[in-house]
Amino acid sequence: MSEIINIFPLSVYKSKITLKNQDKEKMIKEILSMRDKSLKDSSILKKKSNSWTGDVSGFDQLHNDPNFFNLFKKIQENINKYCENLFIDHEQIDFYFQRSWATVSSGPENIAAHKHDQSHLSFAYYLKKNEKDSKIYFLDSSNQNEFIPRLFSSESINKKNIIKKRNFQNSPRVNINIEEDDIVIFPSKTLHATETNINNDERISISADIICIAKESSYLENLTPPLNNWKKF
Repeated sequence: MSEIINIFPLSVYKSKITLKNQDKEKMIKEILSMRDKSLKDSSILKKKSNSWTGDVSGFDQLHNDPNFFNLFKKIQENINKYCENLFIDHEQIDFYFQRSWATVSSGPENIAAHKHDQSHLSFAYYLKKNEKDSKIYFLDSSNQNEFIPRLFSSESINKKNIIKKRNFQNSPRVNINIEEDDIVIFPSKTLHATETNINNDERISISADIICIAKESSYLENLTPPLNNWKKF
């Protein structure tokens, strides 16, 4: 009897965060104010096809803003659950939000494929999103099952229908359906992007760069030691 054994999976965590409408409205108002203020700054360049992102516009500290406190507490709770699903003891790790920002997509805008090499964990929380709006997607640059170069990505191979059916085993890209209030958590090294917004409604998401540091690092080689062990000369 034959079987396919799928090994080395990428686990993307997905859940919902419930907030009071008044808290959401307050955050949305503040984010749109940030966007409008930065777009008036002639030194900040933005391509028409690119979504507005706070991290490159001078607004990258949402986690230090009191209006976002309840949200980030709930995000931390979900990070703990993500770790539990991977059988990682989060009680031995401190999670530091070093930078956090909003992304606003209006009209036919998107976020190009990218990753966060300066970080360990990343997430996207969807504060505002039309139910018919586009998806987030993840890209696999390793293509473990691609035994012929470009077998999964070549346009000519696609036209010949050599790949009879697409699934996670033979796709360099996997889409994840997202709704308002959803959060997805994944390793920062993962290449990801968003599809182009397909309507004129604003899509607002919040993301962050998270560094993981050991609470106690004696006899540990690979985890970053606690901050109180650090020293600058």
